[in-house]
Amino acid sequence: MTEYDRNVKNRLSRIEGQIRGVLKMMEEEKNCKDVVTQLSAIRSAIDRSIGLVVAKNLEGCIREAHEQGQNAEESIQEAVDMLVRSR
Repeated sequence: MTEYDRNVKNRLSRIEGQIRGVLKMMEEEKNCKDVVTQLSAIRSAIDRSIGLVVAKNLEGCIREAHEQGQNAEESIQEAVDMLVRSR
Protein backbone atom coordinates (compact mmCIF):
# COMPACT_ATOMS: atom_id res chain seq x y z
CA MET A 1 0.00 0.00 0.00
CA THR A 2 1.30 3.42 -0.93
CA GLU A 3 1.24 6.20 1.61
CA TYR A 4 0.99 9.71 0.23
CA ASP A 5 2.74 12.32 2.31
CA ARG A 6 1.46 15.80 3.08
CA ASN A 7 3.75 17.33 0.44
CA VAL A 8 1.99 15.51 -2.41
CA LYS A 9 -1.45 16.31 -1.03
CA ASN A 10 -0.51 19.99 -0.66
CA ARG A 11 0.74 20.08 -4.25
CA LEU A 12 -2.54 18.64 -5.49
CA SER A 13 -4.54 21.12 -3.42
CA ARG A 14 -2.58 23.97 -5.01
CA ILE A 15 -3.26 22.50 -8.46
CA GLU A 16 -6.95 22.31 -7.60
CA GLY A 17 -6.85 26.01 -6.72
CA GLN A 18 -5.07 26.81 -9.99
CA ILE A 19 -7.78 24.97 -11.94
CA ARG A 20 -10.49 26.94 -10.14
CA GLY A 21 -8.57 30.10 -11.02
CA VAL A 22 -8.48 29.15 -14.70
CA LEU A 23 -12.22 28.45 -14.68
CA LYS A 24 -12.78 31.89 -13.17
CA MET A 25 -10.53 33.44 -15.82
CA MET A 26 -12.63 31.77 -18.50
CA GLU A 27 -15.88 32.97 -16.92
CA GLU A 28 -14.44 36.49 -16.89
CA GLU A 29 -13.37 36.02 -20.55
CA LYS A 30 -9.73 36.75 -19.82
CA ASN A 31 -7.13 36.77 -22.56
CA CYS A 32 -6.50 33.38 -24.21
CA LYS A 33 -2.74 33.78 -23.76
CA ASP A 34 -3.16 34.18 -19.99
CA VAL A 35 -5.44 31.14 -19.76
CA VAL A 36 -3.01 28.99 -21.75
CA THR A 37 -0.11 30.19 -19.59
CA GLN A 38 -1.96 29.08 -16.46
CA LEU A 39 -2.93 25.75 -18.03
CA SER A 40 0.73 25.14 -18.91
CA ALA A 41 1.70 25.87 -15.31
CA ILE A 42 -0.92 23.37 -14.14
CA ARG A 43 0.39 20.73 -16.53
CA SER A 44 3.94 21.26 -15.22
CA ALA A 45 2.74 21.01 -11.63
CA ILE A 46 0.92 17.77 -12.41
CA ASP A 47 4.01 16.34 -14.12
CA ARG A 48 6.13 17.18 -11.07
CA SER A 49 3.52 15.58 -8.81
CA ILE A 50 3.52 12.41 -10.89
CA GLY A 51 7.30 12.26 -10.65
CA LEU A 52 7.17 12.67 -6.90
CA VAL A 53 4.53 9.94 -6.46
CA VAL A 54 6.45 7.52 -8.67
CA ALA A 55 9.75 8.30 -6.92
CA LYS A 56 8.27 7.75 -3.46
CA ASN A 57 6.66 4.50 -4.60
CA LEU A 58 9.89 3.31 -6.21
CA GLU A 59 11.84 4.16 -3.07
CA GLY A 60 9.48 2.02 -1.00
CA CYS A 61 9.56 -0.86 -3.49
CA ILE A 62 13.35 -0.89 -3.61
CA ARG A 63 13.60 -0.78 0.17
CA GLU A 64 11.09 -3.64 0.47
CA ALA A 65 12.88 -5.74 -2.16
CA HIS A 66 16.21 -5.16 -0.41
CA GLU A 67 14.76 -6.17 2.97
CA GLN A 68 13.38 -9.37 1.42
CA GLY A 69 16.63 -10.11 -0.41
CA GLN A 70 15.00 -9.67 -3.82
CA ASN A 71 16.09 -7.87 -6.96
CA ALA A 72 14.41 -4.48 -7.41
CA GLU A 73 14.77 -4.52 -11.20
CA GLU A 74 11.07 -5.25 -11.77
CA SER A 75 10.03 -2.35 -9.52
CA ILE A 76 12.38 0.00 -11.33
CA GLN A 77 11.03 -1.03 -14.73
CA GLU A 78 7.45 -0.57 -13.49
CA ALA A 79 8.31 2.95 -12.30
CA VAL A 80 9.88 3.82 -15.64
CA ASP A 81 6.80 2.49 -17.45
CA MET A 82 4.51 4.63 -15.24
CA LEU A 83 6.53 7.74 -16.07
CA VAL A 84 6.48 6.98 -19.79
CA ARG A 85 2.71 6.40 -19.76
CA SER A 86 2.16 9.68 -17.94
CA ARG A 87 3.65 11.64 -20.83
